Amino acid sequence: MRTTPARRWLTFTAAGAATMLALTACGGSSTPESTGPTLSTEPVTLSFTWWGNDVRHEITQQLIDAFEAEHENITIEPQFTDWAGYWDKLSTTVAAGDTPDIIQMDEKQLSTYAANGVLLDLGSLGEALPTGDFPEGTLGTGALDGTQYGIPVGINTYTIMANLDLLESLGIEAPDDETWSWDDFAKLSEEITTASGGATIGSQSWGFEDGGLNNWLRQHGESLYAADGSPEVAATEDTLAGFWQFLLDTTEAGGTPDPSATIERESAGLAESFTATNQSAFGPWWSNQVAALRSASGQNLVPLRIPTPDEGADASAYYKPSMFWSASAKTEHPGEVALFLDFLANSEEAADLLLAERGVPANDKIREYITPKLDETNQEVVAFLDSISERVGDAPPATPPGGGAIETIIDQHTQQVLFGELTPEEAAASFIEELQRALDDAAI
Repeated sequence: MRTTPARRWLTFTAAGAATMLALTACGGSSTPESTGPTLSTEPVTLSFTWWGNDVRHEITQQLIDAFEAEHENITIEPQFTDWAGYWDKLSTTVAAGDTPDIIQMDEKQLSTYAANGVLLDLGSLGEALPTGDFPEGTLGTGALDGTQYGIPVGINTYTIMANLDLLESLGIEAPDDETWSWDDFAKLSEEITTASGGATIGSQSWGFEDGGLNNWLRQHGESLYAADGSPEVAATEDTLAGFWQFLLDTTEAGGTPDPSATIERESAGLAESFTATNQSAFGPWWSNQVAALRSASGQNLVPLRIPTPDEGADASAYYKPSMFWSASAKTEHPGEVALFLDFLANSEEAADLLLAERGVPANDKIREYITPKLDETNQEVVAFLDSISERVGDAPPATPPGGGAIETIIDQHTQQVLFGELTPEEAAASFIEELQRALDDAAI
């Protein structure tokens, strides 16, 4: 891949952050010395960038309109794009010294931007941005070494999405997701493919992003990154090889699609996936995608707990922030930034517009307020998130700077395993080497 100046910016640490942040996602903001920054009496313009589809853009513009109606001297300048182009655009504006005042931030990128001095310590906003309604563990996912760089917007969890209509049409009983194992999942997937004569595949493939891998590692007592916050890959070759071997075995047995069909669908987006087009009975998805998948498929899709190696509950599940609200460390208007972030994170007015579009609210008070107003599907998602609480352990170690490269690295290695270009063992060794190189390059 060609390296642009903006991409090269992401490979080194700015002088102001030469000492690498300890990347332990411990909870809580830094303690403010004052109640917060003052507000300007003059007109203020804040730039606000986010990624999303047309629905998100429309809802976010409604949020902006509502805020501006209450604060006539503040103008919010929208900057948005889809996910594919978002990070290139953001890194370009940062490299040009034109960082947006308010930034929709992803977990895998948070530490990279924080370590390079781009993000504001939100604890410095003091009482102007209260966070008391966020659980400590949830709030802590946006904190690095005790400094709060992101306010979690929504929470979700990794699931196996099941098409109950398809299962019923094949005369196959839905699994007991409180006890099913990975072996049960593989056998059931093969049974579905056989029973349908190949018209329906058991499960959509996995291994193209880090959600499923994180769950697999946690179920085997490991984590992707070092627990002490150091920029080190902690996953072992044996456990990684097992992850790809399981996918390869299931694929060769017919439980997942032919590799070429899998890769074609992976690049086509959610609406063209095997799950959304009712061509697979199962598929790995995040819980906040239930509504979109149901809408696309027109069938009864429900989230199930991830299978485990030992057929029982464990602490491998985790709540992942759907995204964060962050701000520029160089903003000239911290008071107005705090005002807008408080509106987004804590106000019922914003919640009435957002509903669950950016995930089930991470703010406990707001989630309780908004749940009765959610549609049936999103109320089911809230109930599902509550139902797995006994399986939820501590959040995975925060992604170190450079860790955003994992999306490309894991996708490439899964493809190579499926097409027989690498054995699972070779993929495991190569994966660790490439991901560690990305972390090391970011620390230079």
